[in-house]
Amino acid sequence: MRVVLQRVLEARVEVEGRTAGEIGPGFLLLTGMAPGDGAKEIEWMARKIAGLRVFEDGEGKMNLPLAAVDGSCLVVSQFTLFGDCRKGFRPGFTGAAPADEAAAGVEAFVAALRALEVKVATGVFQAEMRVHLINDGPVTLILEREAGA
Repeated sequence: MRVVLQRVLEARVEVEGRTAGEIGPGFLLLTGMAPGDGAKEIEWMARKIAGLRVFEDGEGKMNLPLAAVDGSCLVVSQFTLFGDCRKGFRPGFTGAAPADEAAAGVEAFVAALRALEVKVATGVFQAEMRVHLINDGPVTLILEREAGA
């Protein structure tokens, strides 16, 4: 499982000209699932994200988690996070989970975040999406948990 996390002041995702999900301050989570990703990887990722201390405290240090700033998450599925560009000029996507497995994994990830009392909005799986965001910082992190690790 791979997540590109961007700390945002706000973010929204549009599908066919309509807003599918939007948040104020929090995290935009571009989320990719690999074959074999299961409950262990999903639970780890949800706990990691909910606990990351990347919001500024009163002294200007990145020391506060999402809940401390009443933040939300916008989860957008992104199989292209597993694009392999090492050979040629066309990425290969064999490292991404098949669509049905990935859809179930992203749904489980959203449920795991919500179980941790994180407010979550989402994009639409396999849709053409337009993602709009205002970076905060900017702060961008890449989080990864290999299946079975």
